[in-house]
Amino acid sequence: MFKDRTSAERAYQALHERGYHKDDVHLMMSDDTRKTHFGDANEHTELGDKAMEGAGVGSAIGGTAGAIIGAIAAIGTSVALPGLGLIIAGPLAAALAGAGAGGLTGGLVGALVGSGIPEEHAVEYEEGVKNGGIVMGVKPRNAEDAKYFEESFKQNNAEKVYRY
Repeated sequence: MFKDRTSAERAYQALHERGYHKDDVHLMMSDDTRKTHFGDANEHTELGDKAMEGAGVGSAIGGTAGAIIGAIAAIGTSVALPGLGLIIAGPLAAALAGAGAGGLTGGLVGALVGSGIPEEHAVEYEEGVKNGGIVMGVKPRNAEDAKYFEESFKQNNAEKVYRY
């Protein structure tokens, strides 16, 4: 979980440098966080554009090379959950979309637990998202990548970094 866009973008760069692609990465944030970090219409990033698309406002993807984390959310599936005020992109969004409306009957915690995250961590992530955090996750391909990402995320000011 990251408290600011810059830290999240740097952490995503580490994923990208290891050969992970936008559709490998989970991303969650509140709609308020999207507006705070990506609401500037003059500053396009792939993440901001996808978050806006998920929120139903749409935007052309900018060509900014420095928009690293943007690739996370520039996937084929993003889900806006207006009742919960959330934007979710990545494999988790695809799973929720596939589950339909019933996928969130237990709220965000239920959806996270259903995707394999321990309940105590799901509660922490939900609270973090409510408080303006940007939650990012990836399923590492091997133990070496897992260790690399854990260290990289922590170096980039991530909180609540767990391996599953």
